[in-house]
Amino acid sequence: MNLADDLHTLQILRDEGVLTEDEFGQARKRLLERAAAPFKPKVETPAAPVATLKEFRRSLTDRWIGGVCGGLAEISGVPSWTWRILFVLTTLLHGIGLIMYILLWIFVPVQPVATPPAVPVRE
Repeated sequence: MNLADDLHTLQILRDEGVLTEDEFGQARKRLLERAAAPFKPKVETPAAPVATLKEFRRSLTDRWIGGVCGGLAEISGVPSWTWRILFVLTTLLHGIGLIMYILLWIFVPVQPVATPPAVPVRE
């Protein structure tokens, strides 16, 4: 059914006394809102992957070579051993995994070292 048919059906129900004026008004309003919904511009929030990539850092604690797999594990929630196996398997495919690992090692910054808060010195 299209919008015109739905509105006509509502009109018939109102004329027969099945719907009151208030019910008819509410039903008509819902139909018109539903019909206009696809035409409303959708306001999207900023892309979450971009914010996530800005947080991507090489790990200082979970590292074997450069900390890339540890950093990927922290940002994605996938265990670091899974990332290590993935890089080894893709290295077997013409060295793609090794090239990707080296590029990530070069271009991804290291996590900043957490410094303890300064303790005031007593004299």
